Amino acid sequence: MQEDSPTSLDGMYSDYFLDYASYVILERAVPHLSDGLKPVQRRILHSLKEKDDGRYNKVANIVGHTMQYHPHGDSAIGDAFIGLGQKDLLIDTQGNWGNTLTGDRAAAPRYIEARLTPFAKEVSFNNKTTEWTVSYDGRNKEPVTLPMKFPLLLAQGVEGIAVGLACKILPHNFIELIDASIAYLRKQPFELYPDFPTGGIADVADYRDGLRGGKVRVRARIEIEKGKVLRIHDVPFGVNTSSLQDSIVAANEKGKIKIYKVDDLTAEKADIQVTCPTGTNMEATRDALFAFTDCEVTISPNACIISDGKPLFIGVSEILKRCAEQTRELLKLELEIFLRELHDKWHFSSLEKIFIENRIYRDIEECETWEAVLEAIDKGLDPYKHLLRREVTEEDLVRLTEIRIKRISKYDAFKADEEINRLEGQIEETEKSIRNLTRYTIKYYEDLKKKFGEGKERKTELLTFDKVDRSQVALATEMLYFDKKEGFAGISSALKKEGKEVEKCSRLDDIVWITSDGKLTVDKVGEKIFVGKNPAYVAIHRKDQSKFFCFIYRDGRDGFCYAKRFQIGGVTRGKEYVLTLGKAGSRVLHFAVFDSDDESELHNVTINFKSGLGLRNLNRQFCFGEIALKGRGVKGNIVARHSVSSITRGKNGENAT
Repeated sequence: MQEDSPTSLDGMYSDYFLDYASYVILERAVPHLSDGLKPVQRRILHSLKEKDDGRYNKVANIVGHTMQYHPHGDSAIGDAFIGLGQKDLLIDTQGNWGNTLTGDRAAAPRYIEARLTPFAKEVSFNNKTTEWTVSYDGRNKEPVTLPMKFPLLLAQGVEGIAVGLACKILPHNFIELIDASIAYLRKQPFELYPDFPTGGIADVADYRDGLRGGKVRVRARIEIEKGKVLRIHDVPFGVNTSSLQDSIVAANEKGKIKIYKVDDLTAEKADIQVTCPTGTNMEATRDALFAFTDCEVTISPNACIISDGKPLFIGVSEILKRCAEQTRELLKLELEIFLRELHDKWHFSSLEKIFIENRIYRDIEECETWEAVLEAIDKGLDPYKHLLRREVTEEDLVRLTEIRIKRISKYDAFKADEEINRLEGQIEETEKSIRNLTRYTIKYYEDLKKKFGEGKERKTELLTFDKVDRSQVALATEMLYFDKKEGFAGISSALKKEGKEVEKCSRLDDIVWITSDGKLTVDKVGEKIFVGKNPAYVAIHRKDQSKFFCFIYRDGRDGFCYAKRFQIGGVTRGKEYVLTLGKAGSRVLHFAVFDSDDESELHNVTINFKSGLGLRNLNRQFCFGEIALKGRGVKGNIVARHSVSSITRGKNGENAT
């Protein structure tokens, strides 16, 4: 007996991981291009079709029936069922199916009912064009994919997380998908953008056809009403009124916005009322809601589908093109099947007419064996076979023997001719549809739009809007304190006692400080930040407010003195920038800040030298207008080669700094 060869642990992990990853991608998380469904969704719809008798079925019964095709957990099937039902496209629901608008959960599966919608029956099922496979235990057959004649994947949207990849396809408008499909078949250009069931306003400038790296910004619709009230009518996709209300309350508690109260009045449509205090700037508060709450969200699409047994990343335009081509091919297949059936009906109707009108049935009265019966009928048909469109088979002969005497006795030749003419008309029409397949497909889409498009107009308004700068709308509810003695700055109440007030700020602002040895740092405002003892400058750094700095420093302990005029420019939080030449012992001798460059140009100082140097003049006048405005990293201009005792502001030495 041969022993099993040993397997390394690394090999086992590699094999098992790949098997698991493939299973999750193909059998759970990612939809198939052909019908836009995940496997569990496909099995649910197939079960609904099998149980369909026009009446509602208990969801619990369908869940149990679905499990015979794959051992999904009943909870997983139930959740997938609820998700399909809430999309309000394929499933006609009855009972409490939850509410995506408010976040309310559905009732238990035993209490709610469902059946297929007429639209689902129209576009999703045809046993004659379905490819079948056996279920996991071999007892049943299930569809590989449903023969979907509509871009369902784009209409419903889908989200899934697999091993190593994720899928997020946003929902699109029913009518626009049909119009785009028709445009593609007519070789006309088209564009597709998301349309969310919750409405709202969307900026799709960076949608990128739904590919990875794109984004869609979605806003609630907020109106300013009298009495200091902001009323929210729509909510962004993926947000419900409960979570939106919680985000507003949380932003208020953190001091990012200031409101009096928020009331959720949602019934059939979203309706959240935000009441603001007297004196509130309503426009600014609305912007703050967009900046700090779920009134605005950014959605990152990632169009990924299963095609040919593997994941594929393609844009929504390409998905629609492939769906339109698939619809055309499915319709062609249905027409060809129908044409064959018509030919078979015409063939047998013609055989029956020949068999009865020419009384061939009398030729079998004397036959004693089955073979003799079939031979007699075939011989009787010989003079008329040239009138038929195909050969007479043994199956045809058997069917003729099954015609009852009652039908023969009541046979109406006129009605038979009418039926044959009707079949010939249908055959001609079907052949014409096959020859003009694209036109036939367009007509099919137009009929879908006419039958099912009512009430499916676009809900999401497409606009381009600027991103709200959070630092601009954040309420300045904090005070920045600076404790010069200990060298700490921040918004902590512990600094309030010993420190001095610098200026109002918010928690989103940045603080900038320059140490006495000429090092600049910008960082986010915090409770308590060490900025060094006796720093030259501590303030709130606002990017939209350009400050101009006049700066004189000594290079090292005994070096020359340099002056420069600069702006801070672009900085990275937490990074230290050296404003001097970097020698040990360098010291900031003078520092002044201005709001405009004109002011800094007029800034005059008096440089006082140390006595005992044998100098005729112990001071020198200097105007910063003598040097150009440059970047913070420049060396600066030499303003003194001798030891400086002090620098005073103004030509007469007043306002010592």
